[in-house]
Amino acid sequence: MRHPSEGVLRRLVDEPAGVPDADRSHVAACSTCLRALDEVRADAELVGAALTTSGAAAVDADAAWARFSAAPAAPAPTPAFRPAPAARNRWRSAVRRPAVAALGATVLLTGAGVAAANDWLPIFSAERIDPVQVTSADLVQIPDLSAYGDLQFTREPDPEQVPDAATAQERTGLAVPEVGALPEGVTGDPTYQAAGLVEATFTFSAARAAQAAAAEGEVLPPPPAGLDGSMLRLQAGPGVAAMWAQPTGVPTLVVARVGAPTVASSGVPFETVRDYLLSLPGLPDGVADQLRSLSPDAGTLPLPVPAELVTSSTADVDGTEATVLTSRDGLFAGVVWVEDGVMTGVAGTLSADELLSVARGLR
Repeated sequence: MRHPSEGVLRRLVDEPAGVPDADRSHVAACSTCLRALDEVRADAELVGAALTTSGAAAVDADAAWARFSAAPAAPAPTPAFRPAPAARNRWRSAVRRPAVAALGATVLLTGAGVAAANDWLPIFSAERIDPVQVTSADLVQIPDLSAYGDLQFTREPDPEQVPDAATAQERTGLAVPEVGALPEGVTGDPTYQAAGLVEATFTFSAARAAQAAAAEGEVLPPPPAGLDGSMLRLQAGPGVAAMWAQPTGVPTLVVARVGAPTVASSGVPFETVRDYLLSLPGLPDGVADQLRSLSPDAGTLPLPVPAELVTSSTADVDGTEATVLTSRDGLFAGVVWVEDGVMTGVAGTLSADELLSVARGLR
């Protein structure tokens, strides 16, 4: 049996939407290819990519969910806010990645309670974070958002490096977190980065979803009345970050703050969206089961955690429950939490204990 080339496997890491369905299906069902895919992920500048995207958390919440969980999304350790010709394409592509698409949907599956019917029903506002374990097979199997409808960006974050914390605050309205004491080995002054609000709308298409189901040899469940053509509006940001880097440019410590994501519906009640999305073909049973078990209120933000690469736990940060992520190889860790509508993340090539000390000492 012909196995996809290493180049195809790498594209599954960087741009899975561009990999043919036949190759994706083969990899999802082939233990040899899944092991090779794990190796490709590990080789994709794991530390640089993971820390780079900690900064991205201050720009794009979808990317943050995948990237804070160490699913490498970029092949180079260029800081996410550093101007680069392909920067906009990278974060746009990240939103469509299978892992991110899945967790974009999970926002709708975990929040509950909607306001009185109007043009936009607020159905989700992040107040806490709950890890969701995903495997390499899950990441390959889940289709991207284009399989279910049309995603349009209505506002761009325009990330950029700025000269100082005051400029970052002036641009975003968010104060850059101040680190009380730097961990041993982290020295010098940080660089500062800022980004505006990102906003996107997603329009559900029953026709596209039916095609995606047919490609998997399944039949799409009949959509509830009003769902076909309905719209979801996703917002996140603005965001700021401070980053301490090694001479090579690889981040050693990143502290980021971003307006937590919110989702609104054009009129379809939350329960209708949640129940139907959980019934769609393509969502792995294990992921669906975890989503069903999450808190049913309107504030739990699911965070995808690649089970083979990262462990998760919880810890207290000044009275707020935080999620602690640690790579299994011990190369990096991260801490992320939400308070008063703002998501804060601390990540680096440091131990979890060192990062928790930083998090608890932020001013």
